[in-house]
Amino acid sequence: MASQANGAPAGANNRVVVGDFDGTWAELAESSFGASNDTLSAPLAAAFLVSGHRGAAQAAWLAATEANRETLIATAARIDDEQAEGFREFGLSLVRDGAGGVDVAPAINERDAEDGRVWLLTSGSTGRPKQVAHTLASLTTVAGDQPARTWLCPYTPGAYAWWQVVTLSIALPGQDIVFVDPAQLAEWPEQALAAGVTAASGTPTFWRQALWRSGDVLAQLKLEQVTLGGEPVDQAILDRLREMFPNARISWIYASSEAGAAIAVHDGLAGFPEAWLERDVPGRPRLSVEDGELLIASPKAAEGMDAVIRTGDSVDISGGRVVITGRAASDEINVGGSKASAGKVRAALLAHPDVAWAAVRGRKAPLVGNVVAADVVLRDGLDKASDDAPTQADLQAWCGERLPEYAVPRRIRYLSEIPIKESLKSDV
Repeated sequence: MASQANGAPAGANNRVVVGDFDGTWAELAESSFGASNDTLSAPLAAAFLVSGHRGAAQAAWLAATEANRETLIATAARIDDEQAEGFREFGLSLVRDGAGGVDVAPAINERDAEDGRVWLLTSGSTGRPKQVAHTLASLTTVAGDQPARTWLCPYTPGAYAWWQVVTLSIALPGQDIVFVDPAQLAEWPEQALAAGVTAASGTPTFWRQALWRSGDVLAQLKLEQVTLGGEPVDQAILDRLREMFPNARISWIYASSEAGAAIAVHDGLAGFPEAWLERDVPGRPRLSVEDGELLIASPKAAEGMDAVIRTGDSVDISGGRVVITGRAASDEINVGGSKASAGKVRAALLAHPDVAWAAVRGRKAPLVGNVVAADVVLRDGLDKASDDAPTQADLQAWCGERLPEYAVPRRIRYLSEIPIKESLKSDV
């Protein structure tokens, strides 16, 4: 990580906006820790269980500036008592920020810290989150001269995508950062407008919710960089963002705690070029597909991973593009022996001009075992009772023109809003 002449990280004077704090990284480091009244002091091997972005950012700064430090950062709400005790048995002290001050529970099995080790937790989509080992170097994926930008960071503290934005701001001058806590997700466009945000990264659900809820404010942002990731990225959301921000570079990123940052696409199209498969380029991941699953061999992968990581993500190869459709474990719906892809059904629904959001699942049914069912949120200004709103029959006919008969949703439920959870992914 690049440093200033005084040894501080090169981004020490970048602006940080988090909660009621508006200053530099260096000033944030000297302020009270998170929600506590105390400045931060912690054992060298520590798991920081924080209440929000402020404490998480301070812990990240500590990891970047103090030698012989081993760090894990997560929101306290994400970690149950059993897992917290597991951290202590592993040799990490627990550091929490609270109104009464900094609370430290020492490690049960004390040991020397692994210098520069940063632990991340997996998404937990298939069970309890697991620890994977990174370093600040493996988490810092942007280098060289970059245009000055003010970044929005709405991701869960300690998540891989969160570290991507944080390490960028700490490592490079001119990369200011504005954090959005979960309670502020509904108002983030207003916050971003007030702070002068010029670059923002979020999941497709994050962007859809903002377009649906705060489109007028969103249109006022002078965004130069728009990034999507964390969920399948479909053409409809890319096109909508292009309409909203015609002068921005629009990118989608495939990254995970295990594989690191593996794919970056900037051409405005869903998926990545099929020509990238089986390509060997020094310093870049090698991508392949086996039985419809994306495989990655990545130089930025977490330590201890297999040389080739099975991502668990299903892909569809068509028209020279490789499109990620969803998790293999949940994407396939068996309808009387025929295999319907939830991702393809979702993409068909999202391509309808009146649909702002959609989720697809299997629903048990006699004779065929399952049928396809969907939830949809209509674009802003429409609801199910609107005269010009598409009916269930309209949407079924739309899907019937784009999908095999067995994949057409048999039941479509209309929701009043786009659900979102702390991970910025859909809650349904």
